[in-house]
Amino acid sequence: MSLLSGTAPTAPAPARPRSNAVIVVERVFKTYTLGEIDVHALNGVTLVIEKGDFVAIMGASGSGKSTLMNILGCLDLPTTGHYLLDGVDVRGMSDDALADVRNRKIGFVFQSFNLIPRTEAIVNVELPMVYAGMKRHARRARAEHAMRAVGLGDRMHHLPSELSGGQQQRVAVARAIATNPAIVLADEPTGNLDTHATLEVLDIFSRLNLEGRTVVLITHEDDVADVAKRVIRLRDGEIIEDRRQAPVDGPPPRYHAHGQSRPGARPAEPRP
Repeated sequence: MSLLSGTAPTAPAPARPRSNAVIVVERVFKTYTLGEIDVHALNGVTLVIEKGDFVAIMGASGSGKSTLMNILGCLDLPTTGHYLLDGVDVRGMSDDALADVRNRKIGFVFQSFNLIPRTEAIVNVELPMVYAGMKRHARRARAEHAMRAVGLGDRMHHLPSELSGGQQQRVAVARAIATNPAIVLADEPTGNLDTHATLEVLDIFSRLNLEGRTVVLITHEDDVADVAKRVIRLRDGEIIEDRRQAPVDGPPPRYHAHGQSRPGARPAEPRP
């Protein structure tokens, strides 16, 4: 069954974004038409995410968080309203331009890893740079650096089937950061992981943010959201809570070190 865009009130022109804002969402509505029924997935959502923030977006099934994630990732467009990524309104872009933005500015991490099974980890990490037309030597150097950054320097030539679930997710994180994107967008990145692997992956996100990367994490788990600097909660397509847990320019509020929460501590290096 196809989903067709419906209608919603016309949003005003976007205001001038803050100088340090990497994401500006203004009065965004997203309406799907399902037969004769209009489904309002987002109802006038407005938010600003500054460079270097670590944001957890939460909500139950049907709250609109997946729709918002798709819009933030340029996988879908608002019915009305404005989404500015690095100061550029993406709503008027062509499909080719949106694909280029996704490849250059956004690093994706998904729950299901999305690794090519019969391809070495290092080659999986290189794939976005292959699509971007980067030369082989340059992309291999970046991929190796990213693999070492997530603690998998000795697993570069392993196949996904030779890695644990946590290691596969860390390969996915390496792939997401290898292009040096403006934001890392993670959709339920710990959903398929056990407790130990979850803590390792959250360590990595905390460390990436500590190094200055903007991280937006979609989750329904309070324990996962606890590592973020800001928590945004959705219900029925609207923001019902926007809670700051730590300053944008400071470290994440706490780090998980293989089962232990240590406020203010630097995250432990992931184990291979």
